[in-house]
Amino acid sequence: MENKHVLITGATSGIGYELARLFAKDGYNLVLVARNEENLKHTAQEMERLNSAIHTHIIPADLFEKDAAQKIYDKTTQLGITINVLVNDAGQGEWGRFIKTDLEREIALVQLNIVSLISLTKFYLREMVERNEGKILQLASSVSKAPSPYLSVYAATKAFVLSFTEALIEELEDTEVTVTALRPEATDTDFFHKAKAENTVIYKEEDLYTPEEVAEAGYKGLMDGENVVIPGFKNKTQHAMNTIMPDSAIAANMHKKMESSTKENGREQSSHAASQRERKTINTERAGVNGDY
Repeated sequence: MENKHVLITGATSGIGYELARLFAKDGYNLVLVARNEENLKHTAQEMERLNSAIHTHIIPADLFEKDAAQKIYDKTTQLGITINVLVNDAGQGEWGRFIKTDLEREIALVQLNIVSLISLTKFYLREMVERNEGKILQLASSVSKAPSPYLSVYAATKAFVLSFTEALIEELEDTEVTVTALRPEATDTDFFHKAKAENTVIYKEEDLYTPEEVAEAGYKGLMDGENVVIPGFKNKTQHAMNTIMPDSAIAANMHKKMESSTKENGREQSSHAASQRERKTINTERAGVNGDY
């Protein structure tokens, strides 16, 4: 019996890369999507070394572009590949006061985080329902239900992803197709650097989840057919608190986390904080534009 195929966007770094490793270990053939072709080739080689029984396809595509999702779908159709699992991991953010951030950049984020995700979901979900078989993992976020000053557009796009996913779950109730929303807390990928948010309180002063932790939780939840996956005790606790707090209080709390850190260079840092900085620097070498928060 031929191995099943999984298509992963943002597959060369961060959470997407770690998910690719988990699928490869379990014998899934991989369709890897990202912008940089050389990184895709390198990742494909790594995955085939991890499990020589699988094969990989790479599709260089820039999901900021309006026709990218259609091109990806057309390519898998041309290759005769059935996508059994779709992982919509690719996503970016932009830090700053909304009145000062760049409008074109934020419109591009909506294209990446929402429009491309909708499009890929539409293309492959139709086939899954026709076969009555398939799984989709959508990268939402802990901020999907947390209005977030300085990340206002990003948080709003993730609120869309969660709402969209929960609606699809209900629509698909009488099928064997499942859709899962993964809602990680702040994760140690290059998201903060790409969003220009590396000086925020949450990045400099709080413990971040690792991409491996988030991917493992998401993978298990996807395979178990869970509706929503919230990795980590701290994340679950914050989620529980958010369900009883008014949105204004949640926004005020997020404001404190997302503002610039007051711990400037020259002040004494704890050994824990120093190790945190070192770990983040190391992980940035593997992380890329598609790590999610």
